[in-house]
Amino acid sequence: MHLNHEIGEQAINKTIEQHPTIGEILQKYDIGGVTCGVGICLVKDVVSIHALGDEIETKIEKEINDYLETVNQ
Repeated sequence: MHLNHEIGEQAINKTIEQHPTIGEILQKYDIGGVTCGVGICLVKDVVSIHALGDEIETKIEKEINDYLETVNQ
């Protein structure tokens, strides 16, 4: 998974704090890292650990990258 602006390498809690929309995208796919109290897992790991398959991971990647393009224009 390649997420723009190195979002994939950031802790899920900090990412969602800065970008609540990413949390909404993840919740849409029932990814529970959004509500994790510790939140130190990397975004890319939170997605991959759910073993959703390549097709769904690609959709998530595209949605997050599309969102990031809108906030960084």
